[in-house]
Amino acid sequence: MDQQARQSKRLRRANPDGEDGAGGGGGSTGSGGAAQGQAARPAPAQAVVQAARQEELVQAEERAADEPGITRLEMLCAAPENRGANLTKGDLNALLEAGIHCVETLAFMPMRKLLEVKGIGDQKAQRIMAAAKQLVPMRMVSAAEMLVMRKNMVQITTGSAQLDGLLQGGIETGQITEIFGEFRCGKTQLCHTLCVACQLPIDRGGGESKALYIDTEGTFRPERLVQIAQRYGLNEEDVLENVTYARAYNAEHQEKLLTEAAGVFCESRYALLIVDSATGLFRTDYSGRSELADRQQALNRFLRKLQRIADEHGVAVVITNQVMSSPDSGPSAFMGPQVKPIGGHIIGHASQTRLFFRKGKGETRICKIYDSPSLPEGEAMFAISPGGIMDAEGR
Repeated sequence: MDQQARQSKRLRRANPDGEDGAGGGGGSTGSGGAAQGQAARPAPAQAVVQAARQEELVQAEERAADEPGITRLEMLCAAPENRGANLTKGDLNALLEAGIHCVETLAFMPMRKLLEVKGIGDQKAQRIMAAAKQLVPMRMVSAAEMLVMRKNMVQITTGSAQLDGLLQGGIETGQITEIFGEFRCGKTQLCHTLCVACQLPIDRGGGESKALYIDTEGTFRPERLVQIAQRYGLNEEDVLENVTYARAYNAEHQEKLLTEAAGVFCESRYALLIVDSATGLFRTDYSGRSELADRQQALNRFLRKLQRIADEHGVAVVITNQVMSSPDSGPSAFMGPQVKPIGGHIIGHASQTRLFFRKGKGETRICKIYDSPSLPEGEAMFAISPGGIMDAEGR
């Protein structure tokens, strides 16, 4: 998700008459100036052709701006000497039916999973993996190179400067960020704000891309996106069109939606995937200690797919999580009700950054860094407004 590839359509649209107008004003002087100026003017038919070509260039730039940064499966149809695998149209259809939509998926998946695809034998699988490794190189890099990549990473603003400061820039792309807390503490409101913020230009803290919202609790409200778009001065219809919504009705459906999401990410440029919440349906579909092991295994598979999507497409994955009471004994029992996130160690190890939200006074909320490989422990206060997440007044 480099910055040049993320320039928005409106910012990149050039004035089709700007260059021609500058050239047309350069007529020569003297007795032959009028004749030369007249000769320089294109004929009506030529003007139409030039205008059509200019429009084609503009449309090509718009398509390039919306093109996802992935390697398409059609590249594997080439010969092995051209970094292909000699695949046929039928082979590509078999890969698509198996939920494989780009070469990046093949490069990151184990060989045994590829052999499970119908019509893919051992020799063909080896050709596919060899071609995928060439098209999507996975090499070792130095810490210095990794630091440069981290500095160039796109981060999405939360809408609050104080919260962005706590996160040292905002929500990271290519990573899983977990937000947990009690009800009415701002988790869903932050998700709505991020759906709009990811469409902002990069210099304003956005990703100039679309968002996909998977809703498991029925709390998604498009009218909130309209209000937040008004705060940022964005076109309301464009904002709504750039947010893809899916409702999950059970844990199995929630996992299948990730396969569909991977296909959507190959069709257009996305910067954000939200799952609100990631654990709610697993809590209801798997009940009791007898199904605890099955629940944790299913949740682990779901989180692993989320991480693969983040790796393959470079999107920011934001998941919300529910909490449960922790009636611990000892000194903490006298410090008010204690809560801890659902999912245990499974979700704790899967998330790179974990944020704990809790209620403050009035409309203010408090965010605490619960776990992060790079961010120090700290807290920041923010507020919920009609325009989404913003700084708390007087803080």
